[in-house]
Amino acid sequence: MSKEKKTPDNMTFLEHLEDLRKRIFYSFVAVIVAVIPAWFFSKDIFNLLAKPITRFLPEGEQLVFTSLPAPFFLYMKVAFLTAIFAVAPYLFLQVWYFVAPGLFRNEKKHVVPFVVFTTVFFTGGAAFAFLVVFPFACNFFLNMGAEFQALITIDQYFSLAMRIILGIALVFEMPTLVFFLARMGLISARVMVKHFKYAVLLVFVVAAVITPTPDMFTQSIIAVPMLILYGLSILIALVVGKQKQRARDKDAKEDLSG
Repeated sequence: MSKEKKTPDNMTFLEHLEDLRKRIFYSFVAVIVAVIPAWFFSKDIFNLLAKPITRFLPEGEQLVFTSLPAPFFLYMKVAFLTAIFAVAPYLFLQVWYFVAPGLFRNEKKHVVPFVVFTTVFFTGGAAFAFLVVFPFACNFFLNMGAEFQALITIDQYFSLAMRIILGIALVFEMPTLVFFLARMGLISARVMVKHFKYAVLLVFVVAAVITPTPDMFTQSIIAVPMLILYGLSILIALVVGKQKQRARDKDAKEDLSG
């Protein structure tokens, strides 16, 4: 006799934790598997990641390392970062599997849009960080220290790059997150508009955390797109709210006619 699948309402806290552990384990295995081929391209990938700063360095200067195993660990980190983006659709699918039991049957059919949009916004945020934000930050820092001899280690550079790229990539998930929160009735366009001034403050706080530069101009490079994403999220919540209202009105009419 097959074991009946439990719903979130009758699952214990430990069972929720077990399901979370399973999703994390599957995600970890996927990343590890992707690391193996990514390792063989890690040098080329790092050369690409280093372009935002190498193009601003004086001629003849390059990044340095201060310990023998530093290049090895650098390429391992590059391989892991590459693997995360390579298997991003699968990782977001595991997120969906974890939250799906708490959704209604008609909401569970959105698995494909969820995976597609989270992946698109995630990679889009990373591309924006790499092509716009990070080159500007590198140029800013080098100009600030123009009177000194630059001695930038590969560890410091990659840590900064990873912080900015992953941070902005996660921030770009805002529209997708709002869509599903609105679908579940946990947020609405009216609430988002009402608390817009607090959202602006939070956006600049997040921008200050992500960007290592203290000036408002650099932080605004991140804050402005985040505010645009917030506006887009308001429109998404508005559309979802209208759809839910139409569905409720339709059900009410059917009940009256019945």
